[in-house]
Amino acid sequence: MRNVLVVLSGPSGVGKGTIAKKLVERDKNLSLSISCTTRAPRIGEINGREYFFIGKSEFKEKIAEKGFLEYSEHFENFYGTPKDFVLNKLKSGDVLLEIDVNGGLEVKKSYPDAILIMLLPPSEDEIRLRLMKRSTESAEKIKLRMQRIEYEVGKKELYDYSVVNDDLDTAILDVEKIIKNEKNK
Repeated sequence: MRNVLVVLSGPSGVGKGTIAKKLVERDKNLSLSISCTTRAPRIGEINGREYFFIGKSEFKEKIAEKGFLEYSEHFENFYGTPKDFVLNKLKSGDVLLEIDVNGGLEVKKSYPDAILIMLLPPSEDEIRLRLMKRSTESAEKIKLRMQRIEYEVGKKELYDYSVVNDDLDTAILDVEKIIKNEKNK
């Protein structure tokens, strides 16, 4: 069996974070990559656990040093996957990246063996409800995220797999099966 780099992407509120955490809890060989971001931590987030929270100037230095597998700017903040962190983790096990759609496509360019999985919402209404229940963003931010859903879902054909998250347990099992099959190739 080989170690695999798995990219889990999808619109905001689709359950990427929840599914990623469950996968890592259930598979001790799978570790979650930690991305860098310039956004402020949300309540309960800890630097080095959910993200590496860094300033914009430090982020731009890492871009210049080609220190990211991918990076992007969303909603006035930068997000990026630190290259050395991921490649070091991949030496000893499987690595899961929870990143946006464009980031996933960039990872695939720089690491062609990456397995891209698009997590899809059961409906637009359901995703809006999930974002509102999360209570972490303003109505304006939710509106911006809703506008982005069509774009992100439109990229699913460029991904290796798509999984609809209409039932959390089923979606987790579907992603686990994909990972297991890819490891055995």
